[in-house]
Amino acid sequence: MAVLPASAASMPSSPATDVWFVLPPGVVLLDFAGAAEAFRIAADFGAGFRPRVTAAIEPGQPVPTSLGLGLVGVEPPPEAPDADALLIVCGAAGDAGASDSRGGRAIARWLRRVGPGRRLACICSGALMAARAGLLDGRRCTTHHTLIDALRQAAPHAEVLDSRVFVEDGGVYTSAGITAGIDLALHLIAEMASPRLSADVAREMVVYLRRAPDDPALSPWLQGRNHLDMRVHRVQDALARAPQRDWPLERLAELGHMSVRTLTRRFRDAAGMSVHDYHARLRVALARQALAAGDSVEAAAAQAGLASARQLRRLWAVHAEATPGLHRRRSA
Repeated sequence: MAVLPASAASMPSSPATDVWFVLPPGVVLLDFAGAAEAFRIAADFGAGFRPRVTAAIEPGQPVPTSLGLGLVGVEPPPEAPDADALLIVCGAAGDAGASDSRGGRAIARWLRRVGPGRRLACICSGALMAARAGLLDGRRCTTHHTLIDALRQAAPHAEVLDSRVFVEDGGVYTSAGITAGIDLALHLIAEMASPRLSADVAREMVVYLRRAPDDPALSPWLQGRNHLDMRVHRVQDALARAPQRDWPLERLAELGHMSVRTLTRRFRDAAGMSVHDYHARLRVALARQALAAGDSVEAAAAQAGLASARQLRRLWAVHAEATPGLHRRRSA
């Protein structure tokens, strides 16, 4: 049984958001189950998610899957999903022909009717059904590497990118195959709930959190947490709760129940960076949020617990691109 992480205590109390998993005929089970488990664990940890499953099938009929097993207990497509619902279209086994099947065409018609203006995510060949619904026109998108040409044909007005784990454009998310759906689910959990919760879910699932090259907004709270060293996680949790504080190594070592020498060695081995660099990245993230909200460089530095704008610029040069001032102007 999962132990509630520290991030669960900070989850706001609010109505649950429906997360609709849309299953085509011959759905790849891991496309569906991997992402669904991520949201199920996030809900167990206190996030306001309600995973639901739908497919275009006759009432009472099982949904055929990639492994020949039939899924039951699936709901019919809702007439009008809630305005804040997340739709996740899963991929199907085989070639691009699944989107041309009877069930695939029915899903595309439903997406064309209810999809515009909603947060939509597609895993693997699920992008083809979104394309046939016209939901990728004018957007950057991706899919499994074997289906790139098929997606370009299905969405001639989209910018189809290859060699991407996932791509986001205006609330529409598309991902490559199978395990990339888990990466996308973790990213969505970070956006819709919190980066710390996403890291906790990844740790519970024992999966490696990857940063998509096309997504520079992925929080640094997700970086350096892809390990199982609980003492290092305890230190990282303390830094994440109050990154604006000055943290002497002696105090962090005490929290991790180890010596300073052991802390510095184990932290680098587990996180792939020094304690100082990890703390600096969190401080730059705080400053980035302040700048995006319109604060001056000096005010952003203060919010990050830094002594001056000059100190922020030095950290920024090492851990971020461009400059704090340019980031502020771009955000504006």
